[in-house]
Amino acid sequence: MSVAATAGRRPDWAWPEYGMEGVLLGLFMVSACVVTVALEHPASPLCMALPDPLLRRALIGLAMGLTAVGLILSPWGKQSGAHMNPAVTLTFWRLGRVRAQDALCFIVAQALGAIGGVAVSRLLLGSALAHPSVNYAVTIPGARGISVAFLAEFLISALLMLVVLAVGASTRWAPRAPFFAGSLVALYITFEAPLSGMSMNPARSLGSMFWVGDFSSYWIYRVFRKSCG
Repeated sequence: MSVAATAGRRPDWAWPEYGMEGVLLGLFMVSACVVTVALEHPASPLCMALPDPLLRRALIGLAMGLTAVGLILSPWGKQSGAHMNPAVTLTFWRLGRVRAQDALCFIVAQALGAIGGVAVSRLLLGSALAHPSVNYAVTIPGARGISVAFLAEFLISALLMLVVLAVGASTRWAPRAPFFAGSLVALYITFEAPLSGMSMNPARSLGSMFWVGDFSSYWIYRVFRKSCG
């Protein structure tokens, strides 16, 4: 049973669920790093065989959408609620579905999990992860600038939360919520990523930026979530 489902009824700290949230986002980051290296590193056979960047983004989107669905439907995902995103956690907290102490611990665990996931990826992938074409799978504003990136992140995050809440409120469609979320992730990476890098997740962005060492655009992925959540 997820922390969200037991809000207000558990006087104790849900330490196992906090840890699960961190591990889940860490696994998501490992997947993101591995897939990005496989499809964007210039020495990768897949990158050389697929010169069309749109096609490569579509494959990355498909892989990450499936990763998200798998993690949400995993036993740990079902137990923790599989927020994997401070924006989702804050939204559920404002709706009264998650206690404040759980929300705080979730967010800390998500941030640490994202950083740890990229650390594991460094061990697995070595210098390939730092190559400029991969750059630790960092999310950065695209060629159209910061304003467009900010607006794009706001819109895709708002739409994701709208879909999650609407589908989750439907008895008929709620069991399919993971597939709706995964589909949006896939579509966003395919078509929106050139605008903002497609984050929707301040912990996910922090995980990559921590290792890059450049936080100059981090506010884009963090500041508007106060209004979305």
